[in-house]
Amino acid sequence: MAGDQKAKAKMEQAKGKAKAAAGRAVGNERMAAEGQAEKSKGDAREAKEKTKDVFKH
Repeated sequence: MAGDQKAKAKMEQAKGKAKAAAGRAVGNERMAAEGQAEKSKGDAREAKEKTKDVFKH
């Protein structure tokens, strides 16, 4: 399960980064903000999983 969550976090980060870059490229601030929010959500999920790993071992 943890591996699945880590993969999901990486996918959210990549998707958010791409969306933010695309939004900035076309001048769409809303899209850029949504992309940054998705990336931040992925960052938070990754941090949570890393914390769980620390306490697991």
